[in-house]
Amino acid sequence: FLKVIIAPIIEYTIDIFFAQSWSDSRLQFNSSMKVLMLNSNMVGKIWIPDTFFRNSRKSDAHWITTPNRLLRIWNNGKVLYTLRLTINAECYLHLHDFPMDEHSCPLEFSSYGYPNNEIVYRWKRKSVEVADQRYWRLYQFAFIGLRNATDIMHTQSGDYVLLTVFFDLSRRMGYFTIQTYIPCSLTVVLSWVSFWINKDAVPARTSLGITTVLTMTTLSTISRKSLPKVSYVTAMDLFVSVCFIFVFAALMEYGTLHYFVSNRKSSKNKKKSLNQRLKSPVIDVGPGSTLIQVNNIAHLQEQRDDYGYECLDGKDCSSFFCCFDECRSGGWRQGRIHIRVAKIDSYSRIFFPTAFGLFNLVYWIGYLYL
Repeated sequence: FLKVIIAPIIEYTIDIFFAQSWSDSRLQFNSSMKVLMLNSNMVGKIWIPDTFFRNSRKSDAHWITTPNRLLRIWNNGKVLYTLRLTINAECYLHLHDFPMDEHSCPLEFSSYGYPNNEIVYRWKRKSVEVADQRYWRLYQFAFIGLRNATDIMHTQSGDYVLLTVFFDLSRRMGYFTIQTYIPCSLTVVLSWVSFWINKDAVPARTSLGITTVLTMTTLSTISRKSLPKVSYVTAMDLFVSVCFIFVFAALMEYGTLHYFVSNRKSSKNKKKSLNQRLKSPVIDVGPGSTLIQVNNIAHLQEQRDDYGYECLDGKDCSSFFCCFDECRSGGWRQGRIHIRVAKIDSYSRIFFPTAFGLFNLVYWIGYLYL
């Protein structure tokens, strides 16, 4: 049959003592000896179940120094067969909550050729015994526990009893906290330093903003290397993307501030130079100007485009949503937003840390506790 894989897979290795017990009436005997302890070479002389591991990629039996197999036959026909195996099995991962994800990695086994009307598998015990966890070599995951289950698998060749052992694992976040979460958070905090630098220090604020943006780009690339190529957004992708947005917004904040402040200064310089030209006895008439002589006084009528921005009542504006001092008390300001560009840095010192703190609060509560 065709098996379609749509999720990333990890491969884990497990060393197990696999024990099977069944009854065979043909092996009953009458003797004072209740149990026959047979050599492993006798395994090929009797019938044994054709058990195989369905999700294994590779399984090896141990043969050093002799085959690691045990065979016992009771006088009532009961047979016990155990062997030591090393299995490489696959586990499908769903990484939406990465790196705060939890997984149940299965180990599935059933009969290869006998359906459930010929062989029925049952667990002898409700729980599976595991070795001391101090000897488990798990670096990225923490072992939570295990559980076993029984199911029926329907195939074209028949219905088979499927036994599964689930290993419940939780990913350790220490590595990703050190390599991704802390550097990204510190980079966002570093981008806020520009709010305390003088707005006239263009090289300092620009270089700081560009450096933090490039740093976040590098951290984003590094974080994706430790993650399988998946098409959906993981928890780490969300955190890195939001951090990048905060850093980029800090750079755009200064770009906006510098743009409006520069226009305000240029507008004031134009007005000042125009006043000086009006007071001067010599007037240069350039393109777009008209020289009018009234009572031996030369008046220069310039185009309105040279004054700057138009206010709602026809007066000139000096900043975003603000006008000159002489029109700030006008009726046009009633019910409208009043923002002073010079104080954008002051607003940002409060808004950016507050917004980032609220995001972290919702992020960690949502992924860790909900």
